[in-house]
Amino acid sequence: MSHGVDRVWSVTEHLENILGQLRPLEPIELQLLDAQGCVLVEDVTVPTSLPPFPNSSMDGYAVRVADTKAATRDHPAVLDVVGDIAAGSDEPLVVGPGQAARIMTGAPLPPGAEAVVPVEWTDGGTGGGPVDSMAAFGTDPAGAGGEVRVHRAAEAGQFVRERGSDVTAGELALSAGTVLGAPQIGLLAAVGRGTVTVRPRPRVVVVSTGSELVQPGEELGPGRIHDSNSFALTAAARAAGAIAYRVGAVADEVETLRATIEDQLIRADVVVTSGGVSVGAYDVVKEALSSLGGSFGEDAEEAAGHVDFRKLAMQPGKPQGFGRIGPERTPLLALPGNPVSAYVSFEMFVRPVIRTLMGSEDVHRRVVQAKCTTEIKESPDGKRQFLRAQYDKRSGTVTPVGGAASHLVKALAHADSLIVVPEAVTSVAAGSEVDVVLLD
Repeated sequence: MSHGVDRVWSVTEHLENILGQLRPLEPIELQLLDAQGCVLVEDVTVPTSLPPFPNSSMDGYAVRVADTKAATRDHPAVLDVVGDIAAGSDEPLVVGPGQAARIMTGAPLPPGAEAVVPVEWTDGGTGGGPVDSMAAFGTDPAGAGGEVRVHRAAEAGQFVRERGSDVTAGELALSAGTVLGAPQIGLLAAVGRGTVTVRPRPRVVVVSTGSELVQPGEELGPGRIHDSNSFALTAAARAAGAIAYRVGAVADEVETLRATIEDQLIRADVVVTSGGVSVGAYDVVKEALSSLGGSFGEDAEEAAGHVDFRKLAMQPGKPQGFGRIGPERTPLLALPGNPVSAYVSFEMFVRPVIRTLMGSEDVHRRVVQAKCTTEIKESPDGKRQFLRAQYDKRSGTVTPVGGAASHLVKALAHADSLIVVPEAVTSVAAGSEVDVVLLD
């Protein structure tokens, strides 16, 4: 495979070349909330059954089945209330024949009791008909004693969560490879795990270049535009699962850019730049990173690493750069500066890098087939084209949004997918099946 300067790389070749040089980040032990979004690298088994004891699933009364067997609305069973059992209670109450204990949701079922009757099946100790709720203990302490009338019969185990009915001790709770979302973190907490071993979320530093760039919120001068790439790419990196840091736009000065990137390496697992990678006289990223010299370490090129700048057979996103820089050989992806080119390049190359470093099995965006609702008249021969589009799952159709130009940010904001037109296809007829990359 030639690596000559004039060589044109395919999208697939470029991506495979990048991912082939990467390995997932080393596992670390994190506190539960710090592990959110990370990939688990250990099987987690349940140390104790959940729930750990039989408990009530209702607010009501713990009873013996035989005592309520004949209970009806007209002929209620009248039971003596021996006390209250609240959630977290270790009150040593025992329910004997003809007795009941007032019990709250989540409270342990007392010895002797076989079922729970909801408060709505009783008079709540008022001496009248069925009630909707219990009086608060603070306002009616007498409710913990006296008598209760039960208007319906209870069956054994009714409204009782049995020990281990959720998970049993020794059971696999979560397997290695699981991405930890809110429910998974809740399960880990429930089984008593305070920490967990995961692959960390990659730290991505985003640097946009261009002397013409002004920060949002600041006045635009002549020839100036607002920096949108660093915001879009930082947000995209976070959405992909990374911890992302945005560096303000760097002017088109070689030494300034080198110094900025060098400063950022201490907190970066990946560096992403946008702009300055084409063939212009002021394409500073290409100039700064093609020959790094001793800027990144004492041993010149050896310590600095190398960044390859390539031409890809894709539209948008023809100019791309990739290399490993600094003492830790940190991956650097240099993306083009046009907003659509930068975003499409991120989706095709940076997002898979982030997912690979995370150890995720789901490295690539989902691709589906859909019918294109309109004709695509021109697609460049020999290039893989990515067109912004809106996908309708219900009808299985996809519609291009905006034109092919790589500066149309509004169209990008209204797209939820990318139509892929293969290299050898120069036009697509309306109604044709196309591959669609889903962006959400």
